[in-house]
Amino acid sequence: MTATPSVLFVCVHNAGRSQMAAGWLRHLAGDRVVVRSAGSEPADRINPVAVQAMAEAGIDITAEQPKKLDHAAAEASDVIVTMGCGDTCPVFPGKRYEDWKLDDPAGQGIDAVRPIRDDIRTRVQQLLTELDITA
Repeated sequence: MTATPSVLFVCVHNAGRSQMAAGWLRHLAGDRVVVRSAGSEPADRINPVAVQAMAEAGIDITAEQPKKLDHAAAEASDVIVTMGCGDTCPVFPGKRYEDWKLDDPAGQGIDAVRPIRDDIRTRVQQLLTELDITA
């Protein structure tokens, strides 16, 4: 682990779960963690319901764009958190991996996305504890 740990959140489209996780980690850890997110098959834009759910929590992710997962981002990350991408997420030796089983917010209304957002917050807080970083 580097002096400033880096975390990469990966899901298929990089439009919902991984963007919410990155938003939470930036919000809770500030500059004490390098935060990245990417997708194996990125969407054209972030899920607007995910944006709305995060805005309700006081976190603005509107400036983010879905990004393609590349080897450089993975290689530069200490922790890689996958979310529903299964075999489409490559494995990089020597990295700490976590696979978070989360419902996909794609096509869901705000009432279905709020619990996903809150679950992600809880998991991000646990990750910060494991990294010995105070939120």
